[in-house]
Amino acid sequence: MPVTGVYFIPSHPNASTALSTLTERLRSSFTDEDFIPLGRWALDHKLMRDTPGLLPASANPGQRPSKPRYMQLLSLTHYPSHGFIYTSEPTEKPFHPPSAASSAPSATPANGAVSPGQGGPAPAPTAAASHTSATSQGGASAAETQMLMTTVPPSSYKTLFQHFTYACQPFWCHRLTVTVPNGVVYDIGDFRVRLGDVRQTWPTARVRGTIVEIEWRGPSVVDSLAAASQARRSGSADDVDSGVDLSFSVLEEADIDAEYEATASLIREFWARLGVQGAREAILVPGIGKEIKEKLGRVRGAGRDVGGRSLKDEATLAGLGGVPFEDDIDPAAGTDVARQYMEVLRFNR
Repeated sequence: MPVTGVYFIPSHPNASTALSTLTERLRSSFTDEDFIPLGRWALDHKLMRDTPGLLPASANPGQRPSKPRYMQLLSLTHYPSHGFIYTSEPTEKPFHPPSAASSAPSATPANGAVSPGQGGPAPAPTAAASHTSATSQGGASAAETQMLMTTVPPSSYKTLFQHFTYACQPFWCHRLTVTVPNGVVYDIGDFRVRLGDVRQTWPTARVRGTIVEIEWRGPSVVDSLAAASQARRSGSADDVDSGVDLSFSVLEEADIDAEYEATASLIREFWARLGVQGAREAILVPGIGKEIKEKLGRVRGAGRDVGGRSLKDEATLAGLGGVPFEDDIDPAAGTDVARQYMEVLRFNR
């Protein structure tokens, strides 16, 4: 789970984008040895918004109107094993009569998925819930739990969008679809850069601007934790070489926070060298690092190294639940960068 930053440079519908300017400045700012083209990438992002006009009017005329709630679906070609779903957390907790609460089982399943009785948008099917990678559980602050992140298999990703578009149309309205159909990828020193033009395909076709993902590829404690956990599950822990001497017993959440902040400074310095103005930045967005901290917390809470765990225990550590390893070895992979993409692609609609 590398540390990344995302920048979006908007453009007018009939104007040229910043893609050619960015490419030229990247080439002029770095030597040919540091500037290595790698290939292509793509994304697909769908934005849905709730329809509060269908809800009954509040009994209190002076009450402020509720804030809009969003659901975003994202797929990235560099994370092909799953899609990402990001949805607003319910702003108000539903009322449960004491008699019902005393006789009913716990409202929150073991995997942290939101059940229908908890309110909010229509839930994903069981297959999607089994791939949940981030929920409001885990001790995050209120500011970090306003949106809930879930990952689902690619087949479920497409099915869920059709479900919300048709079966849940009275509650959710499809507002926007944008894509990056033919982005380019470069390795530049210790960074991997993905950039491409963002094209709106629904409700009308138009160019929205240019997006840039800057991924730190140097030594990283965050990357080491994710790589070591995955390597131990596959039995190849000795082959992990992340450049960081990692010990789960001494690693603290503060160390992870410090690395995110330090790497964000490096990414901002890299971006500043390009001299592009008017970009929207998404780096230290709410919820960043949540999944890697949850992994660390489970390791430290167990009081022993992951290598001594059973296969089932390690699946739980990775957030897999009962999902077979071959289906998705790490459903939390990419959740940080997915949050960043969704932050800049929401377009305040």
